[in-house]
Amino acid sequence: MSIMTSKSQTKQQTPEQLARLEKQRLARIEGEIALAEVGKEYVDVRKNMERLKALRLAKEAEEAANPPPVEPKKKKAAPKKLVIVTAREAEAVGGE
Repeated sequence: MSIMTSKSQTKQQTPEQLARLEKQRLARIEGEIALAEVGKEYVDVRKNMERLKALRLAKEAEEAANPPPVEPKKKKAAPKKLVIVTAREAEAVGGE
């Protein structure tokens, strides 16, 4: 018993079958193209990540070798105290 393949069949294919096969062939080609584009984008992203990592490491090494000068912290001014002036003190200072 032998199994016949589609190429060895002598039966004519209908236009619908031919159209479906052509559509499948085009879909397969488009799929291969899409996979190639995704692969290329993946490689491009990886190269960019490596470039950015190298820049970051160089910047960190530069900062470690030349640390920025440390500025002394400014002291906050003490809050002013409110003074309650009595009437007698006001008169002594020159008030009414």
